[in-house]
Amino acid sequence: MLDYKIIEVKQSIFEDNDADAKKLRAEIKEQNTFLVNLMSAPGSGKTSTLCQTIARLNGDMSIGVMEADIDSDVDAATITKAGAKAIQIHTGGMCHLDADMTRQGLRELGTEELDLVFLENVGNLVCPAEFDTGASKNVMILSVPEGDDKPLKYPLMFSVCDVVLINKCDTLPVFSDFSKTLVEERIHKLNPSALVIFISAKTGEGMDQWIDWLRGEVANWRQHE
Repeated sequence: MLDYKIIEVKQSIFEDNDADAKKLRAEIKEQNTFLVNLMSAPGSGKTSTLCQTIARLNGDMSIGVMEADIDSDVDAATITKAGAKAIQIHTGGMCHLDADMTRQGLRELGTEELDLVFLENVGNLVCPAEFDTGASKNVMILSVPEGDDKPLKYPLMFSVCDVVLINKCDTLPVFSDFSKTLVEERIHKLNPSALVIFISAKTGEGMDQWIDWLRGEVANWRQHE
């Protein structure tokens, strides 16, 4: 018999966060705010995709964006210029946001008049996937230059997402070894229900399908009050 107690700290942290995330989802439901947790590796095109999204929904929805980074406010400045309400969240070195940090961000952003809020999570494919932020839906971006093998290397990220946007499809002629068929097969092996959309935030390719999905999800969220 051991003379000391073993405490599973990581498990406790996840359990506490999951409970808080469930509570936060109920809170934003009452406010009629649809929250999207957007994740990806650095450089995949999160901010450029958001700018395209904001432009296409401009006038139809009130949009807010919470930009999470270890440092810098360049993304928040870009989003503000694109026409959405934005705040910058500095994580103090942490590589992800949890439910309580998301709640703090929402409080500072102010959601009373917002239909749709994006949380642009810290750029990496590991930590953000582990923590439920309380978002209505999880979305991730994989860019063509990153390669079609990323679902094999980071399975949890692809497993927790409702939508996977494959960005920078305009570069496919250059990155000819990227297989659209193979990457979709690998994603669906991990997550059969994930919607995979091939887009280019630069040319606008595939953005209509992404926008249609957003409109449908926001409408469905509001109908089931």
